[in-house]
Amino acid sequence: MQTCPCGSQLPYEKCCEPIVTFREDALTAEKLMRARYSAYVVGAVDFILNSTIEGKRKECDEKAIRKWSQESVWHKLEIIETSNGGPEHTEGMVDFIAEFSESGIRKNLHEKATFKKVDGKWYFDDSEIQKQKPFIRTDLKISRNDPCTCGSGKKYKKCCGAGV
Repeated sequence: MQTCPCGSQLPYEKCCEPIVTFREDALTAEKLMRARYSAYVVGAVDFILNSTIEGKRKECDEKAIRKWSQESVWHKLEIIETSNGGPEHTEGMVDFIAEFSESGIRKNLHEKATFKKVDGKWYFDDSEIQKQKPFIRTDLKISRNDPCTCGSGKKYKKCCGAGV
């Protein structure tokens, strides 16, 4: 048995496969998000298209989706946060990061995806890409030519920074 790509630690056959193969409906927005990620991993483009809300399907480029699905190496899905999207809701949001590689370059896609329930069935509605936060150095940067922080009076490169 293969572990589900969605990261649930359950076998794929008992987790996302029944949803991806249209045997079951996703009970929550998060479960649909996990199934959509798994569909990208296994190349189930029909599921990706059909789990998109009807009004937005015409915006989907099937050829591009298929190419991205097949040519990427999918590493993991991380669910950051969910809001609503339970069985009792009609709308939900899933904040996630999908890690993958394209042409050997490791990347991540951070999105806040919105989902809507129509006639009792969850659909992907839209998403907003989350920009990566800039790195902010919190520690003191020591240059090679700065005085050494140990107080010796020597340059850092000739003292504690020697051999670094």
